[in-house]
Amino acid sequence: MQLLINGRFLSQRITGVQRFALEVTKALDELLSKDRHRGVFKDARLLIPKNVSAVPDLKNIAVDVVGKRTGHAWEQWDLPLAVGGDLLVSLCQIGSLAAKRQLVVMHDASVYGVPFAFSRTFRLWYKILMPLLARRSHRVLTVSEFSKRELMRYCGVKEEKLRVIPEGKEHVLQVPADPSLIERHGLRGQRFVLAVSSVNPNKNFQAVVKAVDLLDGIDCKVVVAGGTDPRVFRGGQALPDRVIHLGYVSDAQLRALYESATAFIYPSFYEGFGLPPLEAMALGCPVIVSRRASMPEVCGDAALYCDPERPDEIAASIRRLVADPGLRDALAQAGKSRADAYTWKRSALALLNVAEEVAVELGQKRAAVLSSVEE
Repeated sequence: MQLLINGRFLSQRITGVQRFALEVTKALDELLSKDRHRGVFKDARLLIPKNVSAVPDLKNIAVDVVGKRTGHAWEQWDLPLAVGGDLLVSLCQIGSLAAKRQLVVMHDASVYGVPFAFSRTFRLWYKILMPLLARRSHRVLTVSEFSKRELMRYCGVKEEKLRVIPEGKEHVLQVPADPSLIERHGLRGQRFVLAVSSVNPNKNFQAVVKAVDLLDGIDCKVVVAGGTDPRVFRGGQALPDRVIHLGYVSDAQLRALYESATAFIYPSFYEGFGLPPLEAMALGCPVIVSRRASMPEVCGDAALYCDPERPDEIAASIRRLVADPGLRDALAQAGKSRADAYTWKRSALALLNVAEEVAVELGQKRAAVLSSVEE
């Protein structure tokens, strides 16, 4: 049996789930270099649609372009034809309904938990597809105990079918910091809080802007990284002078921002895991996160918590960190220690263990069928 990876994620813009898929695939490639899994899987292949323009440098996982379609059509029609009777791993929330043997990673149940964050069409499609995939897949993997409970609650996934595979953080440590934005905006040596602007209202940037209005007398700027103009959350009104919107930033620029910021703030309503706070912690940036969903599970005692619906709590946390360098140092050290537990190698190994488990089960079933036929 071959281990096949659904490579549609390489044709998509990189967000959290695509980052997970990319880093797990690269870490899996390193694991397979040891040849310790060749007795279970004949080989491993990454199957991609024709519109993928760049692929990671893989040494042990072959990359094959399959099919003539792209997007959902490729995933639902071309991909299962290429998979045949081998084991498919789909890493980005959904997979192919027609695949006979599949593991699917469902990162969260956000279409149920925060439906306001998605269009009606998107919600309908995912609410149809996720329960069907959960029933048809041999295992459903997810990234936190919180998401495990959510999938059991909303999608009817049985607990014995679920496995938890947390995310990792090495990617943010591997790219050199690019301080160009720090210099360009005069932030060197300045106190600032870093936030991420997103078109998704679940990220709750509007609460950050409201908290800024409550910071009278505090010498601290708010730097917003992300491609979306945060004025869309304020009805087109001008942002406070202390808010600096950078627009899109590269991974290298983001690392420099994490390393220079007084704190990283992430008041999201719902997260299956919450990768940005983990990235910040890995780089020694104190974090302020909402007291909801998976974030207490991921951040533990290495963060300050706030109610995402209380801008005054967010403002109070910013004041604490600005006024107390000892607290900043303590959170920075606690964050690094907490982040050490999360590695993509561990994620890939956990995934591979589940894949081997399924492959052995399928092999035993096939042997039992053949034995009964011979008898």
